[in-house]
Amino acid sequence: MTTMTDASVREFKMPDVGEGLTEAEILKWYVQPGDTVTDGQVVCEVETAKAAVELPIPYDGVVRALHFPEGTTVDVGTSIIAVDVAGGAAPEAREEAPAPAPAEETVTPEERPAARQPVLVGYGVATSSTRRRPRKAPAPDAAVRQAAAAVQQELNGHSAPAVAQERPLAKPPVRKLAKDLGVDLTTVTPTGPDGIITREDVHAAVAAVQAPREQPAPVSAPAPQAPAAPVSYGTARETRIPVKGVRKATAAAMVGSAFTAPHVTEFVTVDVTRTMKLVEELKRDKEFTGLRVNPLLLIAKALLVAIKRNPEINASWDEAAQEIVVKHYVNLGIAAATPRGLIVPNIKDAHAKTLPQLAESLGELVSTAREGRTSPSAMQAGTVTITNVGVFGVDTGTPILNPGESAILAVGAIKLQPWVHKGKVKPRQVTTLALSFDHRLVDGELGSKVLADVAAILEQPKRLISWA
Repeated sequence: MTTMTDASVREFKMPDVGEGLTEAEILKWYVQPGDTVTDGQVVCEVETAKAAVELPIPYDGVVRALHFPEGTTVDVGTSIIAVDVAGGAAPEAREEAPAPAPAEETVTPEERPAARQPVLVGYGVATSSTRRRPRKAPAPDAAVRQAAAAVQQELNGHSAPAVAQERPLAKPPVRKLAKDLGVDLTTVTPTGPDGIITREDVHAAVAAVQAPREQPAPVSAPAPQAPAAPVSYGTARETRIPVKGVRKATAAAMVGSAFTAPHVTEFVTVDVTRTMKLVEELKRDKEFTGLRVNPLLLIAKALLVAIKRNPEINASWDEAAQEIVVKHYVNLGIAAATPRGLIVPNIKDAHAKTLPQLAESLGELVSTAREGRTSPSAMQAGTVTITNVGVFGVDTGTPILNPGESAILAVGAIKLQPWVHKGKVKPRQVTTLALSFDHRLVDGELGSKVLADVAAILEQPKRLISWA
């Protein structure tokens, strides 16, 4: 990456587009070196562990360099684009995007225009002043660190006392990778700039340990038969999809939820014939003109009424404080399948919305999710979730809790089935509901009451009025 020394060049760093995120992948650049940009112009789209977000540039000027190509995952706080705010001559030829490498900002915060701050879509201008993180002292030369590691290994081989070593330099994601793979970072040879240990260094250390194990056994003793390696047929018959962004975050969240909260799932099969009739009536109602009216709308309203009657279901478990936190508001999550993976945006303060307002919010949520424009803030602070597996023709399922929530309702397909109605077998619209809940704070009685209330409302939707 080319280092910018001109005082008129501003380095735009990868911002934290969510709460506590450490990295984001550059999906698409909308500008190239030599292009003129204006304050607020979107220059690229990035994907975090929560959503895809467009980044506007906070400067007027000419693009001097793009520090990373599309498809690169960049740490928060790393410069991604350089802009000449003096409006100097553009480069004679557009340069190819350099290989990934962090860049230091060449100007101090005081030199930045006071009237503008970097703005993220949906967040507004930050009111607090920008603070720079203190720079770390220069790390020892990689060769010196490598020599020290070699001396340490030699001493250990002769049972000599261990030599004290400083803490290896590595970024948090690399430290987590090393921990997961059981690698001691003090034994890893760094190849990154300033002696920083990279992901490749950790994988190389694992490979070095495994290599001797794969050597054939001596002829005098038969080698144990190793398990057969998985058969790989190449790209013609297999496709490998990198797990990153939303899919990676979803996988980690589901594993954490499944092995942290003790799940219990209850089921009930419901005659929703009257609910389906009410849906058709609402579609003709002038108050719902232009709004999305479907069974999910009434199911969502039924769940909100059930929560109002049983507020303890709308809670979370605080492990650190060993407390149950009951929420007096409902941020209703709706699971949505998108090309980037499953996301769960939520309707803020859904408990306070009328049925038309809830219909409008549902329509906006679904449209935004399908377009891939759901903001990180829309997926934060959910309290309870609905997942509609019925749209895929599935009868029901055992949903896994969204992290931090105590309950999730799965809605199955609505089908015409024989049903005993008023003493006679008749064709009726029937569905199966499944409620999973955290058994640490929701016992069987409470979970059963909530599920029974939802079923009762859907069987007799007039209870929406009497129970609301």
